[in-house]
Amino acid sequence: MWQLLAAASWMLLLGSIFSCHRKGSITNPEANMNISQIISYWGYPCEEYDVVTKDDYVLGIYRIPHGRGYPRRTAPKPVVYLQHGLIASASNWISNLPNNSLAFLLADNGYDVWMGNSRGNTWSRKHLKFSPKSPEFWAFSLDEMAKYDLPATINFIVEKTGQEQLYYVGHSQGTTIAFIAFSTNPELAKKIKIFFALAPVITVKYTQSPMKKLATLSRKAVKSRLDVYLAQSPAGTSVQNMLHWAQAVNSGQFQAFDWGNHDQNIMHFHQLTPPLYNVTKMEVPTAVWSGGQDLVADPKDVENLLPKITKLIYYKLIPHYNHLDFYLGQDAPQEIYQDLIRLMEECLQN
Repeated sequence: MWQLLAAASWMLLLGSIFSCHRKGSITNPEANMNISQIISYWGYPCEEYDVVTKDDYVLGIYRIPHGRGYPRRTAPKPVVYLQHGLIASASNWISNLPNNSLAFLLADNGYDVWMGNSRGNTWSRKHLKFSPKSPEFWAFSLDEMAKYDLPATINFIVEKTGQEQLYYVGHSQGTTIAFIAFSTNPELAKKIKIFFALAPVITVKYTQSPMKKLATLSRKAVKSRLDVYLAQSPAGTSVQNMLHWAQAVNSGQFQAFDWGNHDQNIMHFHQLTPPLYNVTKMEVPTAVWSGGQDLVADPKDVENLLPKITKLIYYKLIPHYNHLDFYLGQDAPQEIYQDLIRLMEECLQN
């Protein structure tokens, strides 16, 4: 159980070590930039917003309303929302060069691109009542991200853009909270045209060593833009969230957080044990990509997930992909993004 926490701490330490090293060996100027600065650096328009959840967390979200130069589409443009994974942030979608970063590619193809940040990460560390120094601030896990963060963010985007529906792209934990939210909140699910799940995770029954799975980096990533990647990650999360993942490793179940005693569970769930999440109740059209070398979204766990997706419209296994290749891989446009955009275009034509 504590291995997962140790692995997270190890990643934070790794980031600090490389941060010190970077001071004398910066090769990419974006390594010293925040998200909006990186977007502007490459010549894209950028908008920043704060979204307040029902439980008073303030989430920082980013928008790239169109590509470089003049917009390719006349308004209103179709909207795409990108949700990062565990201990990560919106920076994942802009870490590579523009021709290899999904957010930039989508903007250049005429989409209105929004990128979210889960509570507790670098860009979502505010609350209307609690300080990040207080334990109350950190009393959250996947459950709250799905119950509060996604509805608040998606509803904000729908209201801001005037669009009734949007496309949702999630990586890793970004798929986990989507499976929870879209299977338990039918009204929210109606606002999603297609759910694109990259390295989906609901159970981690077959996942391998936590140290290995959190520390795996793409070989190509190590050789190219490591300073940029480590400048933005890891972006942080709560200990409770890590405990929730540890619970998932131990139980092999897709289940709400166990608060540790019956009284707490009854208060949160009105039952003695945390409820199981039922993916079969999700009715959102879903496209899935998984990796044959993924130590987090293990192929066996993904194999067990697929039959539970009632509206699976596309699936591709990429044999050589690990967990981070889905947004850092140099061949991601060919392996994933081209088909992802094609599916969006086909949906627009129907």
